[in-house]
Amino acid sequence: MQTKQEPLSGYRVVDFGHYVAGPAAGMMLADFGADVISVVPPGGPRWQHPTSKILSRNKTCVEIDLKDRVGLKSARNLVEKADVLIENFRPGVMDRLGLSYDSLKSVNPGLIYLSLPGFASTDPERAHLRAFEAIISAASGQFTDMGLNRVLMGINPSFSPLTLASAYGAALGTNAILYALYNRGRTGVGDRIEVPLASALMEGLAYNSQRVERYPERYKSPREKEIERRQANGIALKMDYHELQEFLDPFYRSYKCSDGRLIYVVCASHKAHAKRALEVLGLWDEVKALGIPEQDDWYRPMSEWPENCALGHYPLSAKWAAIVSERMASAFATDTAFAWEQRLGEGRVPARAHRTTQEWLHTPHAIEAGLIVEQDDPDLGKLSTFGPFAWLRDPDGIVPLQQARKPAAAADIARTWAIRPALVARDGEAGGSWLGGLKILDMTNVIAGPTISSFLARFGPDIIKLDPVNPTFDPWNTIVFGMQAGRGKRSVLADITTKDGRKVLEHLIRWADLITFNATDRQVVDLGLDEAALKAINPDAILCQVDAFGGPGRGPMSDHPGYDDTVQAMTGVMIRFGGGRETPEEHAHFGTIDVLGGYLAACAAGAALIMKRDQHTVMRARSSLTAAGQLIQAPFMYDHAGRSPFNEPSGRQATGEWAGYRFYRASDTWFFLACANEMEFDVLSQNLGFDRARDADRVEFLEAEFYRRPASECVAMLTKLDIGAVVPSSIAELREKYLHRTEVEDDKTDTTYQFVRHDIAAANRWVDLFEPCAIRTSNGHISKYPPAEKYGASTRQILQELGFDEQKIDAIIDERTAAVQWSEFYLPE
Repeated sequence: MQTKQEPLSGYRVVDFGHYVAGPAAGMMLADFGADVISVVPPGGPRWQHPTSKILSRNKTCVEIDLKDRVGLKSARNLVEKADVLIENFRPGVMDRLGLSYDSLKSVNPGLIYLSLPGFASTDPERAHLRAFEAIISAASGQFTDMGLNRVLMGINPSFSPLTLASAYGAALGTNAILYALYNRGRTGVGDRIEVPLASALMEGLAYNSQRVERYPERYKSPREKEIERRQANGIALKMDYHELQEFLDPFYRSYKCSDGRLIYVVCASHKAHAKRALEVLGLWDEVKALGIPEQDDWYRPMSEWPENCALGHYPLSAKWAAIVSERMASAFATDTAFAWEQRLGEGRVPARAHRTTQEWLHTPHAIEAGLIVEQDDPDLGKLSTFGPFAWLRDPDGIVPLQQARKPAAAADIARTWAIRPALVARDGEAGGSWLGGLKILDMTNVIAGPTISSFLARFGPDIIKLDPVNPTFDPWNTIVFGMQAGRGKRSVLADITTKDGRKVLEHLIRWADLITFNATDRQVVDLGLDEAALKAINPDAILCQVDAFGGPGRGPMSDHPGYDDTVQAMTGVMIRFGGGRETPEEHAHFGTIDVLGGYLAACAAGAALIMKRDQHTVMRARSSLTAAGQLIQAPFMYDHAGRSPFNEPSGRQATGEWAGYRFYRASDTWFFLACANEMEFDVLSQNLGFDRARDADRVEFLEAEFYRRPASECVAMLTKLDIGAVVPSSIAELREKYLHRTEVEDDKTDTTYQFVRHDIAAANRWVDLFEPCAIRTSNGHISKYPPAEKYGASTRQILQELGFDEQKIDAIIDERTAAVQWSEFYLPE
């Protein structure tokens, strides 16, 4: 949110963006107080949609014809006086207009120039493609790898209208701008940055592309095992929705309540959540008496456990899953979904009632917390829509009003924008790491929190990851996920509830410039990290906090715990994806919302760092999973009087948005067709021989025409007509094609997709991961990630650096106040 002191006050941005990615990046900068000029064609934005108006809030809109010599000169005059330029045209367009970075840097050497192409401009296979949202999604495996449910149901490809590529691209692009500006304050030099949306999407789907050699059976879910069983025995993958339910863990699924509304529960993998859920439901004594197995140390080999499962550890065995889920279903049926939601939230159990997006827009918590705001639009009137995606905490909890776009003339802006004085380097040299010398203390867990510093690791900071001596989460959440999010960090284990452990924490806080934490406000206070306590230890440290349901203000859910899946249920993602209230499905990518929540929190941290440097003011950086859930639904996340129905594509049979933007079946496989508008669709139809007088149904005609040809021929024909088309890839195919090993560096840096294999000696296995490559700079240095180290591997070294002597270190390790490992094994089996 904007604060009384805005972090980007005085910074100037020229936003040439269109559709979602570019305008969303510009809006986030405007929400942080930047002076953003949105350059649109005469007559307004090309995307005539309410969301286009929303993404223009807090901006000044200038109509300029870039095809006209006078208009082009006006645009250039603005850019020459700006700090930031944002564009997401196809590669080469800005060069042809005379607005390339090379043509501007001589007159504006401090310019941060962000390009958001669909695919990397250097990608020989894809740079030329018309990169519509769905073309990027199909090419990147988003529609092919839609989760275990769709595999078991035999649905492939699977269309989704969520704008993931634009959302991840906007978040990573905004981060790139903020940290490039921060670096410019040290070097005096700007930078050209490219963030291909397809690369950003793949970073967001990183957990889906992860492959572990000899993946242990204990981490496979019942659905994964059923897929393997059917494939091994030649059994068709054609389950229906209701058959799937028996393969869901009782602590990771939906239940029907007395009012008929479903509630989604996510309380597996945590030491306390499953037991708390049973206590709130009044089932704990009964389930305990039945003998449900419990296990204190989840990190011991399962061969040493009394049974092959344990309460809370994901997943439960089929036997115990059946026993527990039957009782939980009966308990939920005794009260309404909203009553259970409140009761479970107060009991610190992650669970949310399923809602549609329209219902979420009018939920009291959404409004009170400032996640949903009301703004006056000159065309639409009172408009309820998403609030800021990242914000700095206002000490008074004030949620500011959002201002509708303001029209202005380019000449008037140019007169008010004086020429900037030359930038002077402070203490850095161009070409270095943007965050070299910055120290980050990471106190987070699971996915969203660890993503913050994992993302920032590419910019060269020193990161210490602090975890408890006795882990709170199971190895699936910590170690399997940590192979991705633990890269670029050193690990220390300490029990901060003890006197000596607290001393370790305070030493680390004094050491840190930035502290990352994923927790509710209540948890922050309980751990002594509230503003007053933190300021007493290190008044210069910035706390970056991400939680599930937080907003700029506070609402009834602010202190409730939650995860990606509960936010999907609450904001309408699951009902839309599943096709109705009776059949909701999780949007089946690990981290659909989690990873984006981490990126948005990193945006807030970047704004806070700039504010601290420029204004000598320390503010708390904030975002939430709910804010991220709203960003991926930006084209639907609004309501007003007279709004058209909420009828965006939904369900398992969805193939696209309309006849000119959907999947078609060719003779051998599917491909996606993307026409910009009806006019293009008409041209395509005529080229294929469609005759309105002869052919009654155009879609049936096209289906027949495409089915006569192989998909490669269809795509080649459409590409020649400059119409968007692509055969969908799978993530596995992309990984095989673009994988390189750390010890054998193949020259694949020009491609959109880049994967790396890490050999983890401590685990005696390798892991394949997506290489963070979405942010590509001209002047800054982007670091390669080393493999994630074993938890606790750096405990002794870090304690030494903090000033503890060897005798003291030995003592606190012997007392289990600190530890050098959770388990003998890197990955417990």
